[in-house]
Parts: sequence; C-alpha cells; structure tokens
Amino acid sequence: MLIQSDWLKSLRGRSFDLELGAIAIIYFVQGAMAISQLAVSFFLKDDLGLSPAEVASMVGITMIPWTIKPLYGLISDGFPIFGYRRRPYLLISSVLGIFSWSSMGLWVTTPFWAIAMIAFGSLSLACSDAITDALIVQRARLEPEGDAGSLQSFSWIASSIGAIMSAYLSGYLLEHFGAKFVFEITAILPLLVGISAFAIADPPMSTVYIVAPDKSATNLESATPATLSRNSQLWMSLKFNFGQLRQAFTNKAIWLPTLFLFIWQATPSSDTAFFYFTTNELKFNPEFLGTIKFFASWAGLLGVWLFQRFFKAVPTRKIFFWTTIISTVLGLTSLLLVTHTNRALGIDDRWFSLGDSLILTVAGRIAFMPVLVLAARLCPEGIEATLFALLMSVINISALCSFQLGAVLTHFLGVTESNFDNLWLLITIANISSLLPLPFLKWLPDEKNGKFHQSNQTTALPDSQSLDIKNELVSEQPEVVLQENP
Repeated sequence: MLIQSDWLKSLRGRSFDLELGAIAIIYFVQGAMAISQLAVSFFLKDDLGLSPAEVASMVGITMIPWTIKPLYGLISDGFPIFGYRRRPYLLISSVLGIFSWSSMGLWVTTPFWAIAMIAFGSLSLACSDAITDALIVQRARLEPEGDAGSLQSFSWIASSIGAIMSAYLSGYLLEHFGAKFVFEITAILPLLVGISAFAIADPPMSTVYIVAPDKSATNLESATPATLSRNSQLWMSLKFNFGQLRQAFTNKAIWLPTLFLFIWQATPSSDTAFFYFTTNELKFNPEFLGTIKFFASWAGLLGVWLFQRFFKAVPTRKIFFWTTIISTVLGLTSLLLVTHTNRALGIDDRWFSLGDSLILTVAGRIAFMPVLVLAARLCPEGIEATLFALLMSVINISALCSFQLGAVLTHFLGVTESNFDNLWLLITIANISSLLPLPFLKWLPDEKNGKFHQSNQTTALPDSQSLDIKNELVSEQPEVVLQENP
C-alpha cells in the first residue's frame, strides 16, 4: 500500500487497545459499505426499469443525509440517551442500517421504497461516521502532540482497506448471486458497528460538567470559571456552537472559499448516463465493473500518495487551476469510448475503459485532496471539528446539485437506457462546465511559502482580525471536564 513511511512508523509505535480496534472496525465498515453501490445501480436500472435521468435524480436524493452531517454531532453532544452520548447513537445507526439493507434484500420492489431504504442506509452510515469522527477527536486530545495525526491516518487506512476488499466482491457477488443477495450481505456490516459500540469508552453525563467562563475577567489568565448546573449544560453547549459558526461565516475569508468549493463541485454530472452506456451498449457485466472499481481503489491511493509526495506544497490557487484544466481534458477522453473511436485505434472497449478509469481516478483524487487541505486551513482554532464537518456538508450539497443538474440535462438531451445519440454532448457539457469556477479563483486564499497572505486580490483574514476572533471564541468557550461519580 502506498502510504507515507512516517504514517506507518507512527502507527507501528502506537499501543493498541480494545476501543481503537472498535474504531478501526467501524471505519472498515464505512469503506466496505461500498459493496452495495453496483448492486443499487443495477437494481434501479434492471429490476425497477428506471431511466438514466430518474436514477441520477434518485442517487442525488440519497445523498441528503450526508448534507446535514454536523447535525448528528450536535444531537449526540446535546441530547444524551440514558446519560450516554456516543454508544446509543452507534447502536441506533447500526439498527437502522440493518433494517434498511435487509428491507432492500427482502421486500422492496418499488422506486418509492427503494429510495426510502437507500436513504435510511445512507443516514445510518453518515450518523456512525459523525459519531466515530467525534471519538477520534476525543482520543486525539489525550494523545501526545506528535501522535495525534496517526489517529487520522489509522482511520483512513481502515476505511481504505474496507473499500478495496469490497470493490471486487461488489461485482463478483452481483454477477453470480444478484442484487438482493448483495443487499443481504450489506445488512450484516452495520451489525459489526453495533457490536463495536460496546467497546467504546463513553463516560455517562453524570461524570461530566461544564465550566462556564468568567465574562467579568479582563483577560483569560485572570478568569475564574464557574460550574454550570445540569439544566444549563445543553443550552450553553448549543449556544456556544452556533455562536462559533455565526462568527466564522460572517467572515468572507471563510464563506467566499466555501462558495467557490460549492460552485466547483456543483457542475452537472454525466456518470449515471455513462453507466447505462457501459452496461447496455458496451455490455460490461457486473464482475468486470467490480474489477474496475477494485483497481480504481488502488489508483485512488496512488493519487493520495502523489499529492502528498509532489503537490502538497503547491499554492492552493495554482493546484486548483491546473487540476481543473487537466481533469477536464482527461474527462473528455470518454468521448473516444462513446463514439467508438477507440475501436478505430485498435483498443478494446474493456482495456480502454479500465485504463481511462484508472487515469481519471488518480487525477480526480489529486484534484480533490486540495479541497480537504483548504477546508482544514479555513477552520479557525477552537471550532475545527464543527466547521470542517459543515464545510464537508456544503461539498455534499454541491454533489447533490451535481447529480440533479445531470439528471435534468440527461432528460433534456433525450439520453435513455437505449438512446445514446446525445451522450457525447452530455459528457462534453458536463466536462466543459467544470471550467466555470476558474474565474472565481481569487476567492481562494492567496498562499505564499505555504501561508495565507492578504493582498488586494484576496480575501484572506488579516492577522489582527484573526487574533480578535480567536480570542473572542476562546473567551466564550465552555470547558468540558470529567469528574468522579459522587
């Protein structure tokens, strides 16, 4: 596996414990849940007989639970169940996932219930992801400063292993046993989350109290904290979180780059229509598509490694510009397959599709990595986790818009399960439209020597303003403290 050596060294030096193993299983399940993706596509296409436009729209709808991901963290923090904030929500998400995918495998036969159950399955995965991210944050606070990053690497590796293992199986099982069987296999995975929940350290709220800041103090050093009553804890926590977000998003140095990321991701997608073309026109079977997904998973890891090795220090504006240009050009290579030009060049459809998918995956991962870096850098100190989750939700909303716009274009151009005459035009529009965000590159922070700087063309936050906001946030922040049971 192409992972940076310092990641591996930090992970080898870690002391393994039961909770860390449970977290690894949960992240593994999140990656392995991709086993259902091909089955969902074929089920909607073949079993329910939906058109490309309808499937694209439905896939977009199932992404809605991911657009409100920060809400799950707020609910978990503010509304404990029987005094616990993590374990019950993992159990609920586990039960919901088992129910939704079991339903898909046993009795769902209509588009309405299919979209409902797939959305519930998506909700289950998004909720467990948010809760597990919170557990990682909690553990990171107790780690030595040099080891905190290894937790993120550990969770990412566990998820990647799950995705790679499920990639080929998703096609093989679908080819030999059918979509319903794959859904039943998928229903087993959330059960692992429920079992792992019992290994999670989740102190009851009876051992937690919140220390309120002393607003009368002139500085933080002279502040005298006061313990809040139990009834005030929920209100104080919610007030603080919403106050932080309000202050962050009133600063255009944050909301302008966020708007750029939304535009960058919201351009229309042709993926669903292209899937219909590969299966109905080119006759690619599920097992071959699973093979493509398997190698694409490894190509994604290669893209991450290339970014970390060669492009991490490239200024944000520059890498967004060039990755957008290159990704657009590479995306247009699909036209060679759609117009069968590859056959004239003596390249078999399957070999061309496999090579094209690998190249596009590597380029796509390199192009998306700066999004994560930028999102992390935009988060002011003190609200990193909450604001990062909100930024990821904005990106998920833009992906939803991308699918819906793609569905509209697919319908408008008359691309159906058997008519692909205008597919070349759909692919061209989808790829060329990805250049639309380039005029707004100035909305991104201007980086020099790896740091954000303010200039006449940028909206970067001035150092003095950043310091004022930071001090204001810290002075208002309630401190959560563990205490022994009386």
